[in-house]
Amino acid sequence: MKWLRWVGPGLWLASVPVGVVAAELDGSQLSVLWGVPFAGILLSIALVPLLAPIFWHHHFGKIAAAWALLFLVPFALVLGPGVAAAGFVHALLAEYIPFIILLTALFAVAGGIFIRGNLHGSPGLNVGILAIGSVLASLMGTTGASMLLIRPLIRANDNRKHKAHVIVFFIFCVSNVGGSLTPLGDPPLFLGFLKGVDFFWTAQHIFPETLFMIGSLLAIFYALDSWYFHRREERLPDDPTPDTQRIGFDGARNFWLLGAIVFLVLMSGIWKSSVSFNILGTEVGLPGIVRDLGLIAVTILSLNITPAKVHDDNQFSWGPMAEVAKLFAGIFLTIIPVIAMLKAGLNGPFGAVVSAVTRADGSPDPAMYFWATGFLSSFLDNAPTYLVFFNTAGGDPQALMTTLAPTLAAVSAGAVFMGANTYIGNAPNLMVKAISEDRGVKMPSFFGYMAWSGGVLVPLFIVMTFIWLR
Repeated sequence: MKWLRWVGPGLWLASVPVGVVAAELDGSQLSVLWGVPFAGILLSIALVPLLAPIFWHHHFGKIAAAWALLFLVPFALVLGPGVAAAGFVHALLAEYIPFIILLTALFAVAGGIFIRGNLHGSPGLNVGILAIGSVLASLMGTTGASMLLIRPLIRANDNRKHKAHVIVFFIFCVSNVGGSLTPLGDPPLFLGFLKGVDFFWTAQHIFPETLFMIGSLLAIFYALDSWYFHRREERLPDDPTPDTQRIGFDGARNFWLLGAIVFLVLMSGIWKSSVSFNILGTEVGLPGIVRDLGLIAVTILSLNITPAKVHDDNQFSWGPMAEVAKLFAGIFLTIIPVIAMLKAGLNGPFGAVVSAVTRADGSPDPAMYFWATGFLSSFLDNAPTYLVFFNTAGGDPQALMTTLAPTLAAVSAGAVFMGANTYIGNAPNLMVKAISEDRGVKMPSFFGYMAWSGGVLVPLFIVMTFIWLR
C-alpha cells in the first residue's frame, strides 16, 4: 500500500509486489466483507488514538495483529490453508520484508546525518527547507528526503508555539508531491518505469502540475506561517537549541550510503536475471535478494560508522520505525482481498469504480482517472492502485505515453499527489508523524490531518482538474 510503500528512493520496491497475490485470487468471486479487516485497521489508526490514546500507545501492535488474524484465519478456513499460506508468504517475502528493509535502511542512514547549528524557524527559512526537500524528493525519494530533513526542521522550530502546520505542509510537499517527477521519487512511478514508461516521461508531462502544486503550497504555507510567526508570544523566550555551532553536517559519510540505497533500488528494477527461487508460489529473484542484502549491509555499516554523538544529537530512536513496521504488517495482509477485488475490474465488487473512469463513447476520462486513482491512493497502497488503473487504461506503455498521454499523466498525478490526503496514503507520512510526536510536536489526529488536506489540497486538485484534465 502506500506504504510501498516504499518511498524513499525506494518505497517502490515494497509496493511493486503488493498486487501479485491479489492477481492470483479471483476477485470477482469475493464478497466485500473480506474488506472488513482492512477497513477495521484503518479505522483503528484513525479513531483509537483519539478515544484511547494511552491504550493505543501501548497496544497498537496487538491491534494490528488482531485485524490481520481476523482476515487470515477465516481466509484459511474458507479458501484453504494452502491459499492462505501462499498469500501470507507472498505478503511476507515479496512485500513486507523488502518494504521494512528499505525503510529501515533509509531511516538509519538519514538518522546518521545531523545538520548542526541552530536554524531559526522563520517563515522564509521554513519555505526554503520545504522547497529544497521537494526537489530532493524526486532525486532521492520521498522517504529519503523526509528522513533527512524532518529532524532539522523540527529543531529549527522548537522555539515556536505553533509548529504542527509546518509538519503538515512538510508531508504535503516533501513526503508526497515533490516525488512526482522521476521513478526515483515515488513507488507508483517506479512501477511505471518497470512497465516500460520512459524515465523522464513524468517530468516532461506533469511538471506544470507539480510546479503548480508545490508553488501554491509554498505560497499558502508562507502566508499561514507568517501569520503565526508575528503573533504575540509565538516565539518562546528561550530557544531550546543553543546557538553555539556553525551550520554544517555531522555524519556526512552517510550521504554516500544514501547514494548506495538509490543505486541498489534502481539496480533491482533494471537488472534482469533468470535466477529465482519459488517459495509457495512466490518468485524471489536474484536482483531482489542482492538488493535486500545490500540494504541490510548499508544499514549495518551506517550504524557502525556513525558516531554515537550524532545519534544523540538527532535524538535518534527506533520508536517511529517500530510503529510503522507493526502497523504496516497488518495493512499488507488485510489489503490482499481489497486489491484482488479492484483487479477484477468491471466483474468485481468495485466494478462501479472502474466503469466511472470511462466515457460513454468508450474513451478514458482523464479527470475521472485522476480522482479515482487519487481517492483510492489516499487509503490503499498507491503503487498497486496505479497498476490497476494503468491496466484499466490498456496497459500498453507506448500507447499510454503517446495517444493516451493525458490518461497516464492523470493516473501518475493522482497516485502521487493524493498520497498526501491521509497519514496512511504514503509511508513517509506516518513516519514523519511518528518522529514529530516523538520529538514533542502535537500532531493533528487522523481526521484532523484530513481536515488540513481537505481544506488545502482538495481545492488545488479541483483547480488542477479544470486546467489540465478536462
